[in-house]
Amino acid sequence: MSARPVVGLMAKAPRPGFAKTRLIAALGAAGAAALAEAFIADTAALLRRAGVDAVVIATPPEAVDLLSALTGFPAIAQREGDLGARMSSAFADLFARGHGPVLLVGTDSPTQPPGHVAEAIALCVAHPEALVLGPAEDGGYWCVGLSRPVPGVFDGIAWGTGSVLAETRARAARRGVPVVLGPRWHDVDEPGDLARLRRELADDPALAPHTRAVLGRAP
Repeated sequence: MSARPVVGLMAKAPRPGFAKTRLIAALGAAGAAALAEAFIADTAALLRRAGVDAVVIATPPEAVDLLSALTGFPAIAQREGDLGARMSSAFADLFARGHGPVLLVGTDSPTQPPGHVAEAIALCVAHPEALVLGPAEDGGYWCVGLSRPVPGVFDGIAWGTGSVLAETRARAARRGVPVVLGPRWHDVDEPGDLARLRRELADDPALAPHTRAVLGRAP
């Protein structure tokens, strides 16, 4: 049987003080956790609309069942380490399960058009030798895709900074791995991102219903 593409959804348990901590200043710990749960649910719905197979890569490990129930997808635990190590492990675990190519996404872009996910997977299929990155407006990326293991490409990245995309491209270049860029989008990480999110929801009444409900209760 040939391998099937899969999306690995990197997700944290939506617990107060653990998820979306940078939004606590605006929403409080409980409000930030509620929004994190809504982001997970809306991202899962987005992936279903994109028509892709998905697996949740859950943290902490004891949240596997919780996050599987929340998304409706099978879930496996994230391993130890910084974000780069956890992404490398997620790729390895999904390749070992017979998937490929593998596209990893987070939960910070609940208003992402489903077509962007499908386009990123299509780029992985068309360029199996490449690292596929979906640029984010903050200098990072909202997705990363591989069709084969590429050791070390995520090592030593200054995660959470505006140089993440550039550093990853540089590491790939040093390893002779071409980079293909997918569609650009934005994350919701900081309190300042909430105003844009509210505008997006106002412009499209059908968009991200779980997120809309939570923000409708927020002060």
